[in-house]
Parts: sequence; structure tokens; C-alpha cells
Amino acid sequence: MGGRKVTLENQSVANPGDQSSPAPIHAAPAVVVQLSDAAANRIRALRLKDARPNLNLRLSVGGGGCSGFQYQFDLESFDGDAVPPSDSEDLVFRNGDVALVIDQTSLSLLGGSVVDYQETMMHAGFVVTNPNAASSCGCGSSFAI
Repeated sequence: MGGRKVTLENQSVANPGDQSSPAPIHAAPAVVVQLSDAAANRIRALRLKDARPNLNLRLSVGGGGCSGFQYQFDLESFDGDAVPPSDSEDLVFRNGDVALVIDQTSLSLLGGSVVDYQETMMHAGFVVTNPNAASSCGCGSSFAI
């Protein structure tokens, strides 16, 4: 999946007027989700195609699907470096200039996962390799713990 370094950013910021604690409000989680080079390259291609230079990928987990939980992918544009907005509790995982944004609740089900982009004769899209999933459906869009 390539050797590009993936970095994690915690977007929560301490109150600038609060001198008692220089640390962020939330500590960065010990778990990491990786965005593969193929997935990052697909986002870059979509940026060019749609003329949306601030396009990034959001991944969340919701109830449903044939296995109990399902992956939900959304493409979102964020102005400038505000990925996500500074008042958010979302976490950002980067592959170069592309951000993968995940809410903290979903992260508890996604820790250690790899988000990839695959093209086959039957399917093209983002896929998740999730070590927390005990089982998944045939199409790969839902899973069980």
C-alpha cells in the first residue's frame, strides 16, 4: 500500500486564555487509521475533476447493513487548513495533503483499520480493512463486531 507516512492530527485546541494547561483538551488516541496511497490518490483525482481543491474523505460507522454496522463515506470540502473545524471533536488522519476525518465514536470501531481505494471488474470504491470486524458481508460495506 505504499510507504508514505500517515500522520494523525488532533484538532481540539486548549482555550488560548487558559494558562493552567498547555495540553490539548483531548489526548490523541493510541489507535491509528491509515489512508492508503491509492485512496489519497483517488481523492486528489476527484479534486482535479470537480475543481474542489479542499476535498477530503469522511468515514463514519452507522447501524445497519446486513451485518449490524455499515461504513459511510462522504466527500467534504473544508476551507483552508480547517480540517475539520476547530470546534469539532473529529480526528484527522493524513496521507500527504489528503485528510481522512473520523468522529471519535466511529474511531472506537475503526482503530487499526486501513482505508483503501480499489478498482475491479465488478466494483470501484473505497474499502476498509478493519481488524476489529469479526465478520463482514460479501460486498464489504457492513460488518459485525
